[in-house]
Amino acid sequence: LQEVKEQFGYKILTDVHDYTQPASAAEVADVLQIPAFLCRQTDLLVACAKTAATVNIKKGQFLAPEAMEHSVKKVLKTRRFEGDASYENAEKYNVWLTERGSSFGYGNLVVDMRGLKTMREFAPVIFDATHSVQSPASGGATSGGDSSMVPYLSRAAAAVGVDGFFFETHFDPSIALSDGPNMIELKKLDVLMKQIEAIQTIVE
Repeated sequence: LQEVKEQFGYKILTDVHDYTQPASAAEVADVLQIPAFLCRQTDLLVACAKTAATVNIKKGQFLAPEAMEHSVKKVLKTRRFEGDASYENAEKYNVWLTERGSSFGYGNLVVDMRGLKTMREFAPVIFDATHSVQSPASGGATSGGDSSMVPYLSRAAAAVGVDGFFFETHFDPSIALSDGPNMIELKKLDVLMKQIEAIQTIVE
């Protein structure tokens, strides 16, 4: 990650999975991301909050949007802020939330667009458009997905209002090492981004 950062000048976001990782990861990464399944792990939230990095918490597929306020509060409290969780306070103390779909039966995710507005009441929100079309474990040992739905959900999220988008992309998703079925092909991303920007301009 350090080599990529130095060579291309990119900001770096990386997952962390237990409380021993954030301190060293933050030496390189600008954003520490807490995976959805770990979004309520207090020791991990606190360890991330003790670094100078932005903390991005992915909403668990099993949680209501309003439940994520508690995770935001844990980070704010660790960063010495004792007031209410709000969009402005979370933005000031560099705490984000990411929507990546909610479980809908077995092996299926749906996105309740109302949740984007709900979570934006207490934090900036990123929409993870590609993981939101995942079909967890539908491939047996791997997850499937329906990448054809990525543009539709992305445009809908832009209309509701979010602070950013997360996409997994590849020049040929069929040969991607992971998450190929829900990736958007790289050559299609530019068109989608222009559509998103146009919608955001209208909404704003």
